[in-house]
Amino acid sequence: MTTDPDPCYADPRLARIYDPFAGDREDLTAYIEIADQLGADKILDVGCGTGALALRLAEGGRTVVGVDPAAAIVEIAKSRDRAQQVTWIQGDATSVSGLGADLAVMTGHVAQVIFAEDDWKRTLQGVHDALRPGGHLVFETRRPEGRPWERWAANDAPHILDIPGIGPVTQRCEVTDVSLPLVSLRYTYEFEVDGEVVVSDSIIRFRDRDEVELTLAAHGYRVVEVREAPDRPGREFVFIAQRAD
Repeated sequence: MTTDPDPCYADPRLARIYDPFAGDREDLTAYIEIADQLGADKILDVGCGTGALALRLAEGGRTVVGVDPAAAIVEIAKSRDRAQQVTWIQGDATSVSGLGADLAVMTGHVAQVIFAEDDWKRTLQGVHDALRPGGHLVFETRRPEGRPWERWAANDAPHILDIPGIGPVTQRCEVTDVSLPLVSLRYTYEFEVDGEVVVSDSIIRFRDRDEVELTLAAHGYRVVEVREAPDRPGREFVFIAQRAD
């Protein structure tokens, strides 16, 4: 993963409002179903964020490790109910070598946040080293042919939430640059309680299916299946890859 996390994960004030703006996370259900289908008992959540998926996976008695490079977001995860059921690590995929996981997951478009090619290669290798022989890696990525950045640019209305304990917060999103395969986004948050404005700039990378499959093969994986994201049909691919020992 990237060495310097986006401010939305690293800034303590933004980390506290991540979950309310993320919404109900319907996308996570598909990952739980895949974990069940694969019979995975030991799971690594790469880019775990506030731990929404890690905690749901741990509820079934699984051993779960959540890793994320942003200290502020890891602290939020540690503060959640039943957080002791998960092992939390501030770091990246290279921090968990030899874990022996049955399954590693990257949700919330983590694969696209890792936009630098060297970081992407290190992540794939780090996950490979954290999986047991025959273990699986599952993640989703937006399909570039859908050109979602055009939809984002057209929908520039502010999003306002009244967050308990924090008050009203206004979020605005702007597409600041499109230089494919990279798209730059700027999120601006205004806190009504004191008028503070916090800006978070992000870069995401769009990889087509062939590129993803080639990089997986180059780092010791076999692509088992490529699915649609059930909550976003036609917009994303979900890759299920196996450590090819």
